[in-house]
Amino acid sequence: MLYLTNAVNKHPNFVRNYAFRRKSGMPEITGMMPGGPQTPPATLLQQVSGADQAEYLHLLDAHVEGLTTAQARRRIVLSGLNEVHHEKAPSWYKQLAAAFINPFILILLAIAAISFLTDVWMAAPGEAEYKTVIMVGIMVMVSSGLRFFQEYRSNRAAEKLKSMVKTTATVLRKPGGKAETDIRELVPGDIIFLSAGDMIPGDCRMMQSKDLFVSQAMLTGESLPVEKNVFPVPDAHLRSVLELENICFMGTNVVSGTAMAIVVNTGNQTYFGSLSKAITGKRAETAFDKGVNKVTYLLIRFMLVMVPLIFLINGFVKGNWWDALLFAIAVAVGLTPEMLPMIVTANLAKGAVNMSKRKVIIKRLNAIQNIGAMDILCTDKTGTLTLDKIVLERHLNIKGEEDEEVLKWAYLNSFHQTGLKNLLDAAVLDHVELHDYLKVEEHYGKVDEIPFDFQRRRMSVILKQRNGKQLLICKGAVEEMLNNCTHAFDPGINKQLHLESDQVIPINEEVRQNILKISGKLNEEGLRVLLVAIREFDDRALTYTVADESNMILTGFIGFLDPAKPSARTAIDALQQLGVQVKVLTGDNEIVTRKVCRDVGIPFTDVLLGSEIEHMDDELLQERMEEVAILAKLSPVQKSRIVKLLQAKGHTVGFMGDGINDAAALRDADVGISVDTAVDIAKESADIILLEKDLMVLRKGVIYGRRTFGNIIKYIKMTASSNFGNMFSMIGASALLPFLPMLPVQILVQNLLYDISQVAIPWDKMDQDFIDKPKKWDASDISRFMLFIGPVSSIFDYATFILMFYVFKAATPEHQGLFQTGWFVEGLLSQTLIVHMIRTRKIPFIQSWATAPVVALTSVIMLIGMAIPFTPFAASLKMQPLPLSYFPWLIAILTGYCLLTQFIKSWYIKRFNQWL
Repeated sequence: MLYLTNAVNKHPNFVRNYAFRRKSGMPEITGMMPGGPQTPPATLLQQVSGADQAEYLHLLDAHVEGLTTAQARRRIVLSGLNEVHHEKAPSWYKQLAAAFINPFILILLAIAAISFLTDVWMAAPGEAEYKTVIMVGIMVMVSSGLRFFQEYRSNRAAEKLKSMVKTTATVLRKPGGKAETDIRELVPGDIIFLSAGDMIPGDCRMMQSKDLFVSQAMLTGESLPVEKNVFPVPDAHLRSVLELENICFMGTNVVSGTAMAIVVNTGNQTYFGSLSKAITGKRAETAFDKGVNKVTYLLIRFMLVMVPLIFLINGFVKGNWWDALLFAIAVAVGLTPEMLPMIVTANLAKGAVNMSKRKVIIKRLNAIQNIGAMDILCTDKTGTLTLDKIVLERHLNIKGEEDEEVLKWAYLNSFHQTGLKNLLDAAVLDHVELHDYLKVEEHYGKVDEIPFDFQRRRMSVILKQRNGKQLLICKGAVEEMLNNCTHAFDPGINKQLHLESDQVIPINEEVRQNILKISGKLNEEGLRVLLVAIREFDDRALTYTVADESNMILTGFIGFLDPAKPSARTAIDALQQLGVQVKVLTGDNEIVTRKVCRDVGIPFTDVLLGSEIEHMDDELLQERMEEVAILAKLSPVQKSRIVKLLQAKGHTVGFMGDGINDAAALRDADVGISVDTAVDIAKESADIILLEKDLMVLRKGVIYGRRTFGNIIKYIKMTASSNFGNMFSMIGASALLPFLPMLPVQILVQNLLYDISQVAIPWDKMDQDFIDKPKKWDASDISRFMLFIGPVSSIFDYATFILMFYVFKAATPEHQGLFQTGWFVEGLLSQTLIVHMIRTRKIPFIQSWATAPVVALTSVIMLIGMAIPFTPFAASLKMQPLPLSYFPWLIAILTGYCLLTQFIKSWYIKRFNQWL
């Protein structure tokens, strides 16, 4: 309370405005600068970037010796802790509740409640019947429990995967001086110290720096580190904040060098915080959610029509409305695809288990089907298509030819450099085979060094050779080096550093233009190019300065690249063969991206840049998206926009990324894919986390996803068509027969046995032609399938009615037990056989066999169905043994059923070019 009082005394207008906004529910103040105007965070960064030290210290109400402890405390009250919004996995009880929120589960719970009222609550003493309630309850618990268990386990695994980040920063405060401080307690105006390996704890303005290189790949996608300096940027207000050379951003990390910086924005006001805040809240519906919902409501509408119709027909025809109600409830249970949630969950869970063996964690089960339905994969470049490692790709002489001698000069320079080595030096030093060959330490002694700086953009080492002479080896940026070279080596064939044996030629305009041409060509191939030059001195005093980096002899070029993964081309080909189009969405530049895409085999004719996209409306961009495979220099918002526009065109979109700049797109995609080395915010947004950055794992995921979807759609089409046929049979039998065609308890037992026969479906396989193309939910196809295939079973149901009515004389209420038993057996066997008829577009048992679990379970259920009438259990179901003469008729009916179904199937495939 004391801190707040002090804050009010120090900045009364600012705090009153802040408190008013909090009380009135207005948005939080942006850019909460102590005592200053309410400046948007990005504008504030531009202001301090363009200002000199005195101006930005005044703007931030700070001091070069740091804030006092009291000032820091007051500012925490005003700006809050240095934390950003992020989404955590819901608590276990919320996940458990969500597992029960499913339309079919809710229907089953309603049926169980009605059954409890009619069979238990309102039943006469001693006649309470719990069968329906228990049966439905078990189905609900198994289905929901399985979904909860799998998702809870996956979320816990994902939470454990979150990377450990550095939690302290070196802060300068008065009166204590430098101290390690929890980064959550940093405030605007704090002075911090940075060195290699540090994560930058807030958006900062550089005050002092030496050889500072920062990796911004997580924000921009650029693989190479960015140089940072302390100089004011005059046109800062015209630039994107990410292009400001004196600003470092929260969440990025120092690759090399040291710096002193002042914190400008913290928490949600940082660039990172603004991205994080944009992706919290309710997730968009994926293709899986939409598809399941459409199918669900189709089946529910069907039930709402058929169940009341059967109730009314039975009530009017039989005159017993109570029996008609019980029969209608049993029919409702039979019509409800109560196993759908369980079959879907079991299929998805099995897919998740298979994927976990491939080092893939499935955070959201629905992602399994979405990855199968995916027809466009949007991926970033760095680390996915590339190695995420800078390598020395080329070492060329001035004629553009590979030359080992240029590599040797570069190696000597990098090895003897004592300043902080960056990623480019590490790439040169990877050529360890040169170390002994050159006798780097025995033949060359280091005597001096001229370190790198941002004005010269080069660095030099001076080595003493065995002949007593001193050799200056310099490497740096092309233009700056050319301006300081007067001669060049005419490439020789020698393999040693004997200067006297190489011909030296002057750099005239022709040579200069040729050098620039080669450099430009290397740039177009996506390489970062440096020149290497030397100058020899007689033995002299060690007073080397920048002036000695002149009149040098140019040796050649060294070119660096984050190269394509060797496995990427194979993986891209495999995905394209599966009908998945790959688009590259990157924050990196288009030159590098073109090179990588050529190397991995992604076909493209044009590249679309973020600056162009900014001026396109949605309609034009949608049109261009269909023909463009590379989109470069994109902002996070643009990546998300592209994903949404592709979805609006009917595509199922996957997005693979690992940076902060990918988080929004990961969340908006139908399936978001990240890696365990990704930033936390990306892992939180993803549906799938890969333990290895390998696109071949995705190919396997697509196959598992399609197999999973195929098995789900099998169940839905089997159930929908079978139920539709049963309802035709029920309506006819209810209208024509003087008794119920089947008792409620018989319907429930038949339904349970049929459901059990389908439990093995998740272990079934899919034909290869189904796997080869992306599959989507299509409610209209399910309706059509139901209308054409469903009535086939009714034909043979009516044949059974005629058989039982006329051949076996089960035509009166006294003989209804025989009639009901005969239809029970025929109905169960025909429903079970349909599993084999529908599971493939080929001829079952001849061209395509189901897996062993499916064959075994359906066979067992058929045997149980035929055996029940001959067991003691038959009496409790009011069944009676069937005469042996019934079974030849049964075989004939089932054979006719299979033949007609196969004929209709062949016609259906020719007519609609679709089956599952």
